[in-house]
Amino acid sequence: MTQTTVAIVQQPPALLDLEESVRRAVGHITEAAQAGATLVVFPETWLTCYPAWVFGLAGWRDGTARHWHARLLDQSPVLDPEGGDDSLSPIRAAARESGVTVVLGLNERAGKASGSLYNSLITIGRDGGTLNLHRKLTPTHTERIVWAAGDGAGLRVVDTPAGRIGSLVCWEHFNPLARHALHAQNEEIHVAVWPDMPESHRIAARLYALEGRCFVVSAGQVLSTDGIPADLLAAYRAGVGPDAPESGLLLNGGSSIAGPDGSWIVEPVFDEARIITATLETGRRYEESLDLDVAGHYARPDVFQLTIDRGRRESGVSFTE
Repeated sequence: MTQTTVAIVQQPPALLDLEESVRRAVGHITEAAQAGATLVVFPETWLTCYPAWVFGLAGWRDGTARHWHARLLDQSPVLDPEGGDDSLSPIRAAARESGVTVVLGLNERAGKASGSLYNSLITIGRDGGTLNLHRKLTPTHTERIVWAAGDGAGLRVVDTPAGRIGSLVCWEHFNPLARHALHAQNEEIHVAVWPDMPESHRIAARLYALEGRCFVVSAGQVLSTDGIPADLLAAYRAGVGPDAPESGLLLNGGSSIAGPDGSWIVEPVFDEARIITATLETGRRYEESLDLDVAGHYARPDVFQLTIDRGRRESGVSFTE
């Protein structure tokens, strides 16, 4: 069987600090590659934080929310769609020098002077170029105050030396059509990124693996109260929820890997900041497809059809001279 080694970076980001987060990412990629990884995965919006404070600051014209939104915009990268020189250049260089594929969750600023953000996942190839850029289709609940809705342009599975890789963000895993859009492209490894890993997220990851007959690499964040600016801490704790501790980990990881039969290969790892590495026997996917291939021999294209608009949606405004 073909083997591939994957690494999940369950390490804290530098909250609202793009330069330091990029520096940390380079170090984590290098460390993971030295451990033999060919695929390195970071959690949802690891660059430059999951803005949990929005759940507690959703009031109209809330001054604190406006302040932190402006800060988040300032510390969110604008991407070069061609994979050229942008804020991620050091990360691209690390992927190229280490010969690994990187899947990174980030807050993506729509433009240099834009007031809009996307909850995005970028897949960077071994040459440092962009293999795919997925923007979360529908931000969840109060997240819609922070992020614009994405589009279908990134609902793609890409070939890499680690295998055929697709990815979704958090509650997109509860969207059956988004799941099927990737199942139909024969994923071997699915990357699922989350801010945290309650039981519902763990169920979703295992279901995706069982349904898609693929490996699901789930990346959850770790973030301590020590890593949050003092004047943001109360709002961040409120956003995490009523059980948020006074000190310690507000986001406690839970990264895991599920196999193509839905069982755990790496059970959820909580309360640890570390890089989680595992070697996968990718041929297992094809053994499990004997009895179920939801987009193949188990499909009914005569009954069901799915159409996907893969156009990249920008502002919809065009200018003529």
